[in-house]
Amino acid sequence: MSETSMRSVVTEDIKWLVEKYSVPWDRLRGKTVLITGASGFLAAYMVETLMYLNEVYGFGITVIALVRNLGRYEVRFRDFIGRPELICIEQDIRDPVVPDRHVDFIIHAASQASPKYYSTDPVGTLSANIFGLAHLLDLARQTKVEGLLYFSSGEVYGETTHVPTSEANYGYLDPLSVRSCYAESKRMGENMCVSWHHQFGVPARIVRPFHTYGPGMRLDDGRVYADFVADIVHGRDIILKSDGQAQRAFCYLADATAGFWMVLLGGEDAMAYNIGNPDGVMSIRELAQTVAGLYPEKGIKVKFQQREHKESYLQSKIQVNCPDISEAMELGWLPFTSIEAGFRKTINSY
Repeated sequence: MSETSMRSVVTEDIKWLVEKYSVPWDRLRGKTVLITGASGFLAAYMVETLMYLNEVYGFGITVIALVRNLGRYEVRFRDFIGRPELICIEQDIRDPVVPDRHVDFIIHAASQASPKYYSTDPVGTLSANIFGLAHLLDLARQTKVEGLLYFSSGEVYGETTHVPTSEANYGYLDPLSVRSCYAESKRMGENMCVSWHHQFGVPARIVRPFHTYGPGMRLDDGRVYADFVADIVHGRDIILKSDGQAQRAFCYLADATAGFWMVLLGGEDAMAYNIGNPDGVMSIRELAQTVAGLYPEKGIKVKFQQREHKESYLQSKIQVNCPDISEAMELGWLPFTSIEAGFRKTINSY
């Protein structure tokens, strides 16, 4: 990855989302924010937002970044290493979190979201969503935080027949399928947020991201759209291992990040909000062709290949996936970035 390209795109994105969206940023002034999975794909832009608010607006925010891999953290945030307001804790989220100072906001984004882990490490996948969250909810209760944001997922809806899918449109989810380790634990995590709020008054809010892409996405993530970006970057043909007819709603990371902040700072306690782009619905086949078409000079073709049975990837049974974002729109959030513009920015960042 070109650090210059990456930094340029990220800085442009963060400046845009801070200025574009009416988020009550002043609520963060002088606060301490704990972010788990801080160097992960979704959480990193939230760290970037806080550092930007400090640098440009002098907000004086302290960021506690909890990560599992220190090396990855140092690469992702190399421009901020040594800044006193960014504190790193390296630990497994399944262990209790004991920060050395009062925490005002907690963002729990540590999770194995890639489907490639659902069969190879289902226990690790569900543990961060349940045991890690329990530690953080207890911390939130003890320190009386102003807000806790839990990253759930659009996967909690299972095989729903309601499309677009609102926050109440749940479908079938098989608890005896190992692939459900992710969705079932995300569902349980949501109920934990509701339960800690009901019994102890913890101000927990929930976001359900749908398919989100952008700079910083790991190209070996295992999800098809990450594979497509890797193919373009490396100049190789795109290989589809299905008929490509499944439809997904693709949301650019900068848009989604603004939605996350709006829910944390303006959402209702014990409520969940879809964060996705209903205008970004496209079949996997169409996405492959669109992404390849952004760079015609590379001559990249879309090809089909049978998936090998020994592969660990567990395919979703859901054919159409699209969020109803009415609840988030009530907060003032709306995604603006088109698929073409978003994937071009993403690819250019690499």
